[in-house]
Amino acid sequence: MNLPSLSRDPAGILSGAVRSARQGGWLAALLLIGLAGCASQISEPTLYLLRSDPPPGVVAPVEASATAKVSRWQLMLPVRVPEYLDRTALLLPQGANGVQPTFNKRWAEPLSSSVPRVLAQDLNTLRGQGSVWTTPVPDNLVVKGQLRVEVLAFDVAPSGAAVMLKAHWSTAGANGTGAPQSHVATITVPSQTSDADALVSAHRLALWQLAQAIAGTLE
Repeated sequence: MNLPSLSRDPAGILSGAVRSARQGGWLAALLLIGLAGCASQISEPTLYLLRSDPPPGVVAPVEASATAKVSRWQLMLPVRVPEYLDRTALLLPQGANGVQPTFNKRWAEPLSSSVPRVLAQDLNTLRGQGSVWTTPVPDNLVVKGQLRVEVLAFDVAPSGAAVMLKAHWSTAGANGTGAPQSHVATITVPSQTSDADALVSAHRLALWQLAQAIAGTLE
C-alpha cells in the first residue's frame, strides 16, 4: 500500500485517512492521522542575518570614498573560522563545556561566508569605501599590503548574557613580503536578553568592534 509522504497539508492527509478507512484500511488510516498530527506541528526555522549595515546605536563615520591619503588593503580570503562554527545552526551553551545547536533558529548563511563579507564592509565604512578589497583585486589597483584574519572563537557565553569574539589578524606587504605584524583582540559584547534575536545583535556588534580594532592597525 502506498502512503502519502509527510507534507504541510494536514487536511490533505486527513482526507487520505478517510478514503483509506472507507476502503477498509484502518491501519493505514490511523497511520495517516498520526502523520497529520506531525505535519501540523512542523514549522519553518527562523533565519538570522549578520547585516552589512552598521549595528544600531553605533556612530559610523560619514560614508566617503577612499582618497589618495588612505592606504588600500587586500583582505585575503578565506577568513578562517573554527570548524565547529561553520554550520547554519545557531549554537547555544550547554553546561560548562558543551554547545547545543538550535535547529529552529539558524544562520541564513554560514559564518565562513558572512564574517568576511560583513568585516570587509565594516572596514570600508570605517576607512572609506574602496580602502579594503577582497580577492581578486583589480589589476590596476595598487594595494599597500595584505590583511589576514582568523576567528579563534565566536561563542555565546555560558550564562547566555554575552557574545565573546576572539580573533587574530596580521598585516604584511602587498605580495605577502616583509615580516608580518600580528595582533589579537578579545571582545565581549553583552546581550540585552538571552533570546536568539538579541544574541545575533550582539554577534553583529562584536564584528563591528573587531573591525574598529583592525582599522586602527592599518596605516
